[in-house]
This record gives sequence, structure tokens and C-alpha cells, in this order.
Amino acid sequence: MDLTNSKLSVAIVYASVSGNTKELAEELYQILLMKSVELSFYSIEEFSISDLCYYDAIAIGTYTWGNGDIPKEMRQLYNTFESIGRKDITTAVFGTGDSFYPMYCGAVDQFRDMLYVHTNLAATLKVELRPQEQDLLRCEKFVEALLLRVLKTPMFIRRALIE
Repeated sequence: MDLTNSKLSVAIVYASVSGNTKELAEELYQILLMKSVELSFYSIEEFSISDLCYYDAIAIGTYTWGNGDIPKEMRQLYNTFESIGRKDITTAVFGTGDSFYPMYCGAVDQFRDMLYVHTNLAATLKVELRPQEQDLLRCEKFVEALLLRVLKTPMFIRRALIE
């Protein structure tokens, strides 16, 4: 199945304080635009948790707070994914961090571990501080992994056959 002809619905939902995670989210958005998917882009404050079921894939971007903690504004999203247990939703998690800290991108790790259990986790991406030129290929691979995982899900395959 050709990715450019698919009708995948993808959301990017992120939280950013310094602007680094937002910049990474924007880079992923630009790559996804080239894939001709139905694409939505939200800061966590703009995203309605009740809309989770409308997407084939959700890429979650988070910074890390304190000693590897999930930021306060991302906890509701985390708790919702943890409680709904939807293996039919394909997810990916990304974030920026500073390797100076002992729990480098700890919030990304926490999301990754939970999403692996409760969703169809496709990819994880950690970027040191802010995206650099050398991170572009990693961003492209992250997007490809997410889209390929969706295309292999039984729910999407059934929907594509019906359409």
C-alpha cells in the first residue's frame, strides 16, 4: 500500500517550555506533510482528550521536568492512555532533553514504557537540547516507523479494504 494514497489520520500533540520540543514537533509535522496524511497539530493545551479515538496514530512530544518527571500538563494524556488500553491506536513518543541530567528525557521513557503496554507503540525519538541538522534523518525514520506500523494494524487494513 502506498503511503501517499493512504487516508491515515495523524495527530501530533506536544508540550514545550523552552521551545525545543515544539521545534522538534514542527520538524515532524513538516515531514508528515510530505506524506499526504490527514494531519492535526496541537499543543497539549489545545488538544481534547476525547478526540483520541479519531486518529489512526498519535505522536506525543514531551519535555522532561525535574528528575525525569512527566510535566504536569501531560499527566492527563498519560493517565488516559494508561487507562483506556487501546491497542488499535498507534502511538509514538518524542522529546528533547539535556544529557547533563541523570534522567535524560525521562518523561519520554515513561511514556514509552506505558504506551508499549497500552497502545500499538511504533517509535521513540530523543533529541539532545534542540533539533540539529544531524537529527533530520532520525526524524524521517521516526515518521516512517509510525506510518508503517499504522498500515500494518488489522483495524486500518480492514478499513482500507472497505473503502
